[in-house]
Amino acid sequence: MTTPEPHGDGSQQPRPVYPATAPTTAYTTAPPPPPGAPTGVKAASGLALAALIVGVVAFFCGLLPVFGAIVGLVAVVLGILALRKHQPKGLALTGLILGALATLASIGTTAGIAGIANNAAVLKPDTSVGAPAVTTEPSDVSAPADETSEEPAEEVAEPEEAEIPVEYESALAKAQSYSDLMHFSKDGLYRQLTSDAGEQFSKKAGKYAVAHVDANWNENALEKARSYQETMSMSPEAIRDQLTSDAGEGFTKSQAAYAIKHLND
Repeated sequence: MTTPEPHGDGSQQPRPVYPATAPTTAYTTAPPPPPGAPTGVKAASGLALAALIVGVVAFFCGLLPVFGAIVGLVAVVLGILALRKHQPKGLALTGLILGALATLASIGTTAGIAGIANNAAVLKPDTSVGAPAVTTEPSDVSAPADETSEEPAEEVAEPEEAEIPVEYESALAKAQSYSDLMHFSKDGLYRQLTSDAGEQFSKKAGKYAVAHVDANWNENALEKARSYQETMSMSPEAIRDQLTSDAGEGFTKSQAAYAIKHLND
């Protein structure tokens, strides 16, 4: 039996013992976001949306040398980053694909223009006509009068045929490149060559290039029509309007009709 120990007040009465209680843990909830604050889904789609926007811009600039490739590569990088961060897959993939197409088109355009320019420089005719080449023929003074009066008349016109201005040759090389790679119409090609926002050739050089370019305008119209159908999902009538519009491609009605007829061949 234990004797109760005295307490501080001098009494020896036993006092009740209370069981110790476990400390309670206070749980707090995060305050709701303020009105207008961006949610996680919207904030997480920034790269994907940027990839789509840049990809669309790259698609319309893809046929420009160098610049189209740069914008296309930016769209590809943004699309890859968006996919890695698990952002909306549709936006990211669309921007990535458009950027890749623009990059390939720009690289092809640059390579084609460079190749045609090099070929034109190699195949450029020598327009320098030396004096000794003209004076070698009349050396035979003893020839009869009736023979000398016939042959010189045929040799005089040859140097004039070779005298093609350098500007005309450059315009023709540009015209061939635009026709092969971008499938311009005859009217659109002339406008591109002579426009202040285009190649800025003289009107005479533009007419010479359009007249001598090796192009099948019907096939160019068909390639343009297929491009509109595949990349923009346009209807045949909308494609016809785009092909014949003065603000569009500038093809003739017969060329547009050929393209629509063979669109799905």
